[in-house]
Amino acid sequence: MVRLLLVDDDPLVRAGLRLMLGGAPDIEVVAEAGDGGEVAALVEEHSPDVVLMDIRMPSVDGLAATEALRARPGAPEVIVLTTFNTDEHVLRALRAGAAGFVLKDTPPREIVEAVRKVAAGEPVLSPAVTRQLIAQVAGTGAAERGAGAAARRRLASLGEREREVALAVGEGRSNAEIAAGLHMSVPTVKTHVSRILGKLGLNNRVQIALLVHDAAAPGHG
Repeated sequence: MVRLLLVDDDPLVRAGLRLMLGGAPDIEVVAEAGDGGEVAALVEEHSPDVVLMDIRMPSVDGLAATEALRARPGAPEVIVLTTFNTDEHVLRALRAGAAGFVLKDTPPREIVEAVRKVAAGEPVLSPAVTRQLIAQVAGTGAAERGAGAAARRRLASLGEREREVALAVGEGRSNAEIAAGLHMSVPTVKTHVSRILGKLGLNNRVQIALLVHDAAAPGHG
């Protein structure tokens, strides 16, 4: 059973999400919050596996709440809710450790599936969306002086196979696609991804992809 915390300042949106997600036999909505400032206490009390987090809220927004939450040990996974898939704030949320995002007009079945995927350790960004988001980094974080060189140094600390897996993650490939392309089993790919996350101090695959993009950015170092 996946334990879920809903965070949105609109009671109607929360009611719709609760109805939609609560109908899934393997998902339990354990609590709701109307602001990011309520998240820490509710996580402490209810120990959710996944937090579905709106970005725009009146007091503490979803970005600040995600950053604070993901900095804690044993934090639940976070999926951010947004209205636009080109929202620059989504990138900040992903860098803070969110496992991905869903659009508010995403079909109910896909939102349910997104929660299941994140609970299982998979990001909820399709390869196409991953590439679209990573492309946007070129004009933001990757443009900072020295970011590319620093990213390349971090990737250089990985073993050869780990680097190959990291680069494939950066291309938005799934575990199955990476396994086929590198002639290894899916469990082996998962093991490599876990080691990469541990060695680089990253939260999830999306952050691996962002780091790979930073390393490939021209004009650094």
